[in-house]
Amino acid sequence: MHDKAWTRKRFLFDRLLYTAAFFFAILLVLVVLWLDRMEAGLPVKPDNLVYLFLLAGAVWIGVLIYDYVRQAGYASALNKRLGESAQSSLDSALFLPFRTMEQQAVNELLQKQHRAYLSTLSSYRAAQEQHLHFTNQWVHQLKTPVSVIDLLIQQSEGTLTPPERIQELLTSIQEENEKIASGLQMMLYTARLEKFELDVHPRRIELTAVARRIVNDYKKACIRASIFPKIESSAPDIYVETDEKWLSFVLHQLIGNAIKYSRKREGNKPLLIRIEQKSYGTRLEVQDSGIGIAAEDLPRVFDAFFTGENGRGVVTESTGMGLYLVKQVMSRLGHQVDIQSEPGQGTTVSLMFQSQGLHRFGERDEAGGVRPGSRVTKM
Repeated sequence: MHDKAWTRKRFLFDRLLYTAAFFFAILLVLVVLWLDRMEAGLPVKPDNLVYLFLLAGAVWIGVLIYDYVRQAGYASALNKRLGESAQSSLDSALFLPFRTMEQQAVNELLQKQHRAYLSTLSSYRAAQEQHLHFTNQWVHQLKTPVSVIDLLIQQSEGTLTPPERIQELLTSIQEENEKIASGLQMMLYTARLEKFELDVHPRRIELTAVARRIVNDYKKACIRASIFPKIESSAPDIYVETDEKWLSFVLHQLIGNAIKYSRKREGNKPLLIRIEQKSYGTRLEVQDSGIGIAAEDLPRVFDAFFTGENGRGVVTESTGMGLYLVKQVMSRLGHQVDIQSEPGQGTTVSLMFQSQGLHRFGERDEAGGVRPGSRVTKM
């Protein structure tokens, strides 16, 4: 039997205080009765007092027996559950045959805790499965650029390669290396997302400067794909309060996607980053001239691992995690993200920074104030 099992001995021990209080109260009643009769000059028969005491004790014993019988079923079921293994107790809900309101309340509390446990366990299992799936997919995607680099090196070995061919090989190797770097960055930030609250440091930043820096990171990729980025700002300085590192990651994903899905098209292609001050806050848009997204795929683009029609046919190296991470990061920062697209016309992703949110300090000073006017910066 479990060392915490409910037994008769434990039952009596739990009611020892009530028993002592009951008999003490009976004794006080008898003493008062005896004193009252003595004061009135009436005879007191000790046998009657003893009889009353024993009668009260019999009533109390009857109450204890009734209470024990009433709780026997609950106690038996409880002992059975205490004897089960820890895993069995966690995997099944606790349903005990209650007879009292207290037992019912305990049952409801235990069932509530069990539901909370199952919910937490389910979320952890889903996160683990998602992480495992993403890791497998990420490793599979990185094998492609590694194989391409190895093939390019093999093609250049043992031959007198002309300078223009060497430059072409180096460019191809650089492209594949950029894919590896992008995959490593996504994997790193996916791992950091698990402890997001420990890795976020909101502060006031100027959006145009951040956007320009991210665009510069993709300068070579834009040149290779004949993409011409442009940053438009409705004011010289537009500040928001956010985490610069996480926002940079979001912009990396959006601009990387814009290049990835625009380079398949022929000719020169514009890439517009528009920053506007609105009455409700600030909006940053990344608008490309790529292949667009099918209407039936649009509602699911923020789902994990969803690649849609484009991921299956046009860009086979898509993991389906980029926009999912964008949505997760923006939500945790207190911002919003929206996407609009039309097949063959391009895609626009909007980031909204509300004026009453995490990202705004309140009233801005003169140095960081928004001044009227408009600025267009060509990269």
